[in-house]
Amino acid sequence: MDALKSNRQETVVRVFLLSALIILSAYSLTVGDININLINSLQGIVNSNPTLDSIIFEEIRLPRTLLALLIGASLGLSGAALQGMVRNPLAEPGIIGVSSSAALGAVVVFYFGLASAFPMALPIGGIIGALLAVVFLYLLSGKNSSMLTLILAGVAISSLAAALTALALNLSPNPYASLEIFFWLMGSLADRSFTHVWLILPPTLLGWWLMLSTRRDLDALSLGEETAQSLGIQLQSLNKRVILGVALAVGSAVSVSGGIGFIGLVIPHLIRPWVGFQPGRLLLTSALGGAALLLAADIAVRLLPTQQELKIGVLTALLGAPFFLHLILKSKRQWTT
Repeated sequence: MDALKSNRQETVVRVFLLSALIILSAYSLTVGDININLINSLQGIVNSNPTLDSIIFEEIRLPRTLLALLIGASLGLSGAALQGMVRNPLAEPGIIGVSSSAALGAVVVFYFGLASAFPMALPIGGIIGALLAVVFLYLLSGKNSSMLTLILAGVAISSLAAALTALALNLSPNPYASLEIFFWLMGSLADRSFTHVWLILPPTLLGWWLMLSTRRDLDALSLGEETAQSLGIQLQSLNKRVILGVALAVGSAVSVSGGIGFIGLVIPHLIRPWVGFQPGRLLLTSALGGAALLLAADIAVRLLPTQQELKIGVLTALLGAPFFLHLILKSKRQWTT
């Protein structure tokens, strides 16, 4: 009976999130500094008769909306996968150093002026930085590493990447370049094109596939490592698939959008009670929730009456930090009881 109720709840949540995504996507395509008519835009594209609405739709709104969906889904899915892997509800994509390393790769591109000479150098640098983080993670932790060793190695990589990023900002000879790096690190989806979408799509989809392939293994792991191994689960293979999947998906996201935090932490917590607290079932639903949350946040930064558009990473941090504090206080009360 409980399993049937949980399945119904999961179905209801997924239908709700899909409906929200459709509504938010339609609204995202029309709202901005210039509001456009969606039907007129589509007619202009189909009839090969470019209008102002169709140009804005095709060149600005559509790639921005697609990136919000891809990046939000990556962050939500990665957070759920990592929380299931380490069996800790406070885990999030930054725990293995991927986010900070991807940001460092992009900052290096800024620092040497490659971004102005070759615009696609920025996302490429971010992806390379994320993949290098995975290489260093396994070099530091070794082949037969424990979960604690992996986490400590990730913290070390994250701290080193953050320090090197600060060093690049400090030593930058051009103050305008430093300012550009600083604003990019805040996170934004503005001024992105279809080139960015096509660039991150292959590694993002591969990362999703690797993480979603661990659904059953994560459910078994929730019973404990010994129980999972007795059921034939290869823990080393599981860890590698999750970490590489997170590196590809989150590294690609950060390389295009900059730093957008807390979605990978908040979304799994909100959805977990609706999927029977099963890590495997949480993955896909968290991806839908992450996409919906980031798309809603991107719409909000366009609608807020600020002199210049608020960075989306700032908004997610303002929303996520109090939620994180609430989780810490809640966990503290559970430990003391």
